[in-house]
Amino acid sequence: MGIIEAVVLGIVQGLTEFLPISSTAHLRIVPALFGWDDPGAPFSAITQIGTMAAVLFYFRTDLMKLTKAFVSSSVKLKPFESEDSRLAWYIVFGTIPIAIIGLLLKDSIETSFRSLHIIAGSLIALALILALAEYVGKRTRNLRSMGFIETQIIGLAQAVALIPGSSRSGTTITAGLFLNLTREEAARYSFLLSVPAVLLSGVYQLYALRSELIGEVGTALIVATVVSGVVGFLSIDFMLKFLRKHSTMLFIVYRIGIGITIYILLALNILQP
Repeated sequence: MGIIEAVVLGIVQGLTEFLPISSTAHLRIVPALFGWDDPGAPFSAITQIGTMAAVLFYFRTDLMKLTKAFVSSSVKLKPFESEDSRLAWYIVFGTIPIAIIGLLLKDSIETSFRSLHIIAGSLIALALILALAEYVGKRTRNLRSMGFIETQIIGLAQAVALIPGSSRSGTTITAGLFLNLTREEAARYSFLLSVPAVLLSGVYQLYALRSELIGEVGTALIVATVVSGVVGFLSIDFMLKFLRKHSTMLFIVYRIGIGITIYILLALNILQP
């Protein structure tokens, strides 16, 4: 992978990680359109460390409060003693589903699940489910009003995002809307919930590929990760501000459009599955 390719894919990762349009899908589609090799699931996991750095910086005040509350409540053996400690523990518990399912389906996630047929179908399917969530969701609640069961529902929704094309932010925001969260609160919880899972996944892939992270490969990954972090920060800011005044209809239409386009390009043999 050259530097130009790394920069392009870093931009794609940072831009799409926090929009409900699937970063994994775009990291599969964009290289195919340019005639580049599929960078693979490990590349996605490692460059997500950059976007997680963006989350850590953007929500640094919230995360410091949650971390402090988590440690304090753990020492006192009172995990739900305050709103902050309860939310921190809910994020931990909400990460369990994706960790378990991710380990069980690791081989499929890195191989057969990356088929463009699956990606196109996932893009369209989640768009329709998100549209339903927009229609039935009352959007009257904030994330601190959620209970344990509701956080686990969103945690399970995050696990669905292991299927390329689903979108981590897309599945979790959709679940949040079904639970009557406001759009902005659903997105905020989605971003906070992603931190443990993405960091664990990225660190695991770094360790697994440690012997290959030298020379041009390592340089390209560093460039892509840094670029994804910068673009990711801007993407978070855009998404939260956008959802204060707008619905997710723009992303719904985009997902359906790109899903149909992929099917057409596959049928014309312009793209290979």
